[in-house]
Amino acid sequence: MFKFNDENQVQKILAKYPAERKKSAVMPLLDLAQRQNANWISKDVISCISEILEMPEIKVYEVASFYTMYNLKPVGKYLLQFCRTTPCMLRGIDQIIKDCKEKLGIEMDATTIDGLFTLKEVECLGACVNAPIVQINDDFAEDLTSENFLKILDELKAGKAFKVGSQTGRQCSAA
Repeated sequence: MFKFNDENQVQKILAKYPAERKKSAVMPLLDLAQRQNANWISKDVISCISEILEMPEIKVYEVASFYTMYNLKPVGKYLLQFCRTTPCMLRGIDQIIKDCKEKLGIEMDATTIDGLFTLKEVECLGACVNAPIVQINDDFAEDLTSENFLKILDELKAGKAFKVGSQTGRQCSAA
């Protein structure tokens, strides 16, 4: 059975909402739980949040299943979310995805055997000016090419941190 690691964090979240509106805390509680549950929302997580917020499990599930930021099945240590909107497509995300799938030996919505990487296609990540973009867990890798993205994969596999942001040294959206 899932249990939050720190009840104080739960209480801080709940304190932001009037007692009669505590159901409004469903999204921050889902986020906190996902971070404490190997980056996914299990049935136990849904039950726990349902109990805390005094709301039916199906209502918690409806929120978790509506938003793509919640993972309803286990994912790898590194969740690689590939933006598939027009700016990223025009700047080469399809080739990056092809090369990544080939290197890792998996398709979209799959996880590598070693549990390190999960691939996922998403809609706009909101950083179109620095396309193409891949979100790796909570961080963005921007201005990607197949070459620099495959290097990032090698760094992650070796247990190293990757350079967050522009991979070309661009400052914000400056040329």
